[in-house]
Amino acid sequence: MARFVRWTALTAAAALLVTGCSGGSSEGGATDGRTGGPSSPAASADSATNPLPSSLTSQKLDWGRCKATGDSPAPGDEWQCATLKTPLDWAEPDGRTIDLALIRAKATGDDRIGSLLFNFGGPGSSGVSTLPWYASTASELRERYDLVSWDPRGVASSEGVRCRSDKEIEASESVDITPDTPAEETAYFRDAAAFGQGCQKSAGRLMAHVSTTDTARDMDLMRQVLGDSKTHYFGISYGTELGGVYAHLFPKNVGRLILDAVADPSADSKGHVENQARGFQRALDNYLESTGQNAGEGSQKIVNMLKRIDANPLPTSSGRKLTETLALIGLLNPLYSEGSWPTLTSALEAAEEGDGSELLALADDYNDRDTSGHYATGTHSQRVISCLDDKQRPTVEETKKLLPRFEKVSPVFGPMLGWDTSGWCYDWPVPGQYDTPEVSAPGSAPILLVGNTGDPATPYEGTRRMADELGKGVGVVLTWKGEGHSAYGKGSDCVDSTVNAYLLEGAVPKDGKVCS
Repeated sequence: MARFVRWTALTAAAALLVTGCSGGSSEGGATDGRTGGPSSPAASADSATNPLPSSLTSQKLDWGRCKATGDSPAPGDEWQCATLKTPLDWAEPDGRTIDLALIRAKATGDDRIGSLLFNFGGPGSSGVSTLPWYASTASELRERYDLVSWDPRGVASSEGVRCRSDKEIEASESVDITPDTPAEETAYFRDAAAFGQGCQKSAGRLMAHVSTTDTARDMDLMRQVLGDSKTHYFGISYGTELGGVYAHLFPKNVGRLILDAVADPSADSKGHVENQARGFQRALDNYLESTGQNAGEGSQKIVNMLKRIDANPLPTSSGRKLTETLALIGLLNPLYSEGSWPTLTSALEAAEEGDGSELLALADDYNDRDTSGHYATGTHSQRVISCLDDKQRPTVEETKKLLPRFEKVSPVFGPMLGWDTSGWCYDWPVPGQYDTPEVSAPGSAPILLVGNTGDPATPYEGTRRMADELGKGVGVVLTWKGEGHSAYGKGSDCVDSTVNAYLLEGAVPKDGKVCS
């Protein structure tokens, strides 16, 4: 079983078109029930000010030609890669270290500002493989910044975690993620527990040290080693939560921070899932109405189709069967980008005619499965990170009480997401750290938050909530009345020019500016 709704702007729809979850509820904090775990310092600004050993801060990065990593080919000569050493346990900065993989493209102009760090979401997305692909979107920013990204701890080339073999992953896709019988329910939770056990076997000690707070501390070490007095950062989707946690820990070190597709820091795990159910249903309704259908009637038609597929999986051209689980994933994928809506239309029409091939292809793309049957590990890292962050562990009984509420919010996606509240971190071998992330950042420079009213994975309402929690005078909201996940580089000159002016010139827009 995997959590299928990701907080990532880039990986879900990248194979469908060149534009841009679930991240679990990866939250962190220090007050109102927001306590740090036993192996990680609490997320408070005071604890972030202790000086680090010079063995960390004075290390020299050995930038060199990038190599192919995993399923990604080596990028071109303009890209350089290096390895940063960071403490395994930030409570013991003089102790054992782990390696983080970094990538950069140096600024093209003479008037360089510094480094601009990117996190593309997930959690679990590889910055090393994603940044070269994203660089054309950020080409104007590269005139004055070194574009820099990294694989966060537990991800890809940075001590990445693989919890299952390819065969085990494929077998798990037959598990019903909306169990209807006691036998299906038993299989669902047995699979969830087995996943956690596989992660523990793979990650070992690292499993307790991959939280968002740990990664925020890695970011500030990165700032020092890169030679920057301030952190300039572009966080997308889950990367907005990471940016908020960083600002809370290091408010005086905040330079120019962009948070695009903003996660709601006030939502606990159940609230986050309800937000996503509402966001994806909203996107589906908008899609259905764009095709001339009544949203309610169109959703019911899809629900009926899913019930038929649950009883009798559809054949596909590959010989594999399209199960209800895979069909739901296939439906989610094209909702990340309005440009993918015609693909969804074609896939739904084919499924109604008894051919599941197109929905299966969409599901495979979302699950990072290539044509040879090999799966990438982003969803493994995502789960390890989010279950360490999230202290909440709803019981099976609590989940069953929530199901009617989630189904009312989203007839199509509510049942899947409702079961996910207890299944995602079921019987997890490492305790979670907090209920919601602490992002208050008094004394920070202004942070620009970009919210998209049609965003399915990080619904727009979270943008203002992030601004409120960052504090008065810190969070500045820019709204785009668009569709799909995230806003920058999606065709709005208003959004792009506002973001560029903020990052390149330090021009802070008026709070509440709207781009239509």
